[in-house]
Amino acid sequence: MHKDKLGQVIYVGKAVSLRSRVRQYFQGYGKSTPKLRALTANIAEFEYITCASEMEALILECNLIKKYQPKYNVLLRDDKTYPYILVTTSEDFPRVIKTRILKKDGNRYFGPYSDTGAVNMIVDLLNSVFSLKRCSLTEFPAGHRPCLNYHIKQCRGICTGSVTKEDYAKNVDRIIGFLTGHEKDLTDGLRQDMEKAADEMRFEDAARYRDLISAAEALSQAQRVTMISGKDMDIVLPVKDEDNSFVVLFTVRDGKLVGRESFEIQSDEGDKPTELTGNFIMQYYSKWADVPHEILVEERPEDADLIEEYLGRDRHKVRIFVPERGDKRALLKMAQKDAAQMAGTIAAKARGQREKQQGLKEEISRVLEEAGEAREPAGENYRVESYDISNTNGVDSVGAMVVFEGTSRIRKYYRRFKIKTVEGPDDYGSLREMLSRRFIRAAKGDPAFAVLPDCIFMDGGLGQVTSAKQVLDELNLDIPVVGMAKDDSHRTRALVFADGREVDLKERPLLFRYCGTIQEEVHRFAIEYHHSLHGRNAISSVLDEIPGIGPRRRNSLLAAFGSVDAIKAASAEELAAAPGMDRRAAESVKQFFVAKPSE
Repeated sequence: MHKDKLGQVIYVGKAVSLRSRVRQYFQGYGKSTPKLRALTANIAEFEYITCASEMEALILECNLIKKYQPKYNVLLRDDKTYPYILVTTSEDFPRVIKTRILKKDGNRYFGPYSDTGAVNMIVDLLNSVFSLKRCSLTEFPAGHRPCLNYHIKQCRGICTGSVTKEDYAKNVDRIIGFLTGHEKDLTDGLRQDMEKAADEMRFEDAARYRDLISAAEALSQAQRVTMISGKDMDIVLPVKDEDNSFVVLFTVRDGKLVGRESFEIQSDEGDKPTELTGNFIMQYYSKWADVPHEILVEERPEDADLIEEYLGRDRHKVRIFVPERGDKRALLKMAQKDAAQMAGTIAAKARGQREKQQGLKEEISRVLEEAGEAREPAGENYRVESYDISNTNGVDSVGAMVVFEGTSRIRKYYRRFKIKTVEGPDDYGSLREMLSRRFIRAAKGDPAFAVLPDCIFMDGGLGQVTSAKQVLDELNLDIPVVGMAKDDSHRTRALVFADGREVDLKERPLLFRYCGTIQEEVHRFAIEYHHSLHGRNAISSVLDEIPGIGPRRRNSLLAAFGSVDAIKAASAEELAAAPGMDRRAAESVKQFFVAKPSE
């Protein structure tokens, strides 16, 4: 991960040899492309994460690019480009199929895999070996005739009633066992078939078995970076060097390893690693409303049971444990290896981060002093809040608030506002409403808004600053307000104060980058909320027009299919199979979209 002076990720890359790969960026600098010259000119530091295989590096690169959206990464490979193997366990007689869409529908998904050919072969192999049901029908009326797969002995004839659920379930369990890494039984059987075919000189059959074995072995490689469970979990590892103690936190969200952070810990020489782990977990997670279900450690703290009870109160159950086997054990091993490799540089990184924070603090102090707003931050660094408005021609207008402490985003304090009292595209009025609600709730003692900022950086110029000052003056709050004005190319050019004074940022590169980061973040946060709200309202307005489809069935269809396009493309049988649906409601949906194909 290539980072700039503010510590923002500007490029993510992978390589077998990072030393050789990084060297390429700086050799022949004058002959490189404009993009590469711009990248190298902005690199201030590197951070790396060690993976166990090239496959894991590929998946992790995709996850990190999706998370950070670095400006110098042009190609973003979305997870949907990777195939999954789906076992439809929600059906009485599950099928094994390939899919590229991951849904939370009660079925079992395995992957994603990068080898599409291997996935195709394995799906065909499992269907052939176990003679699985291949059609999407879940009910078979009287007089139903078996399809061609039954007659060519590629299906055991579920529709004829000749197979019990218990016998079928045994084969499904074997399939799930293979897909979760227990592939030996299946490959051993294929190997025996291959050797038998070779002995009988059926060489084409032997070659087919050989290819199936290769596909099975390729698919069974543990892909720990993108896990199957889809759960949220963290990995907490203590790291000590000669002078300092740290805790390295690996975050897994929706089953994906998405990042790593290190935290410096004040400790004595005699403190045990388990003490560092336990104290960190208590102090770090006690501030968060959403604690992951599982926290992986290399050794349980002595008071782990008490910590679990504390973190789980009024929330979901939290488990702190040492995995003994499987994907989680492999993930912990990878994290331990990576933490050991970064131990030599973690102290230097911490010093650099402190210097960076101090430099930014001095820049903000200097600017506020020049504008007659001199003040010291309440904490170690300035707490900065920024606000932005997003709407479509005044429709579905929303506001967003982001919080920075120094260079760090404090996402747990981010807030979203649905504008209620302002109609039409009135950004100034919307800003006043949002700020009034934010600071009135703080005055009433709302803990979600209790901490006040040291200063406010508005995304905009004098108009936005004036609107904010009006609200603060009405509430008798003395908080400096700064506007971040852009030029015609939408680049931050200056800081604007309420009296019209401007501070040019051309000669202040650290503050220039900092303001650009804040503007990008608050704009992103506002746009995401607006798009989700606008899209949800648009979807609801279409489905709510269908006779017989109320809110419950509408939500059931959206949960099962994910989008209106998918609902439109589904067959009546598939629609009827969704929870809460029946044949009459499914036919109503199909007739609606036939009558209104443009919806």
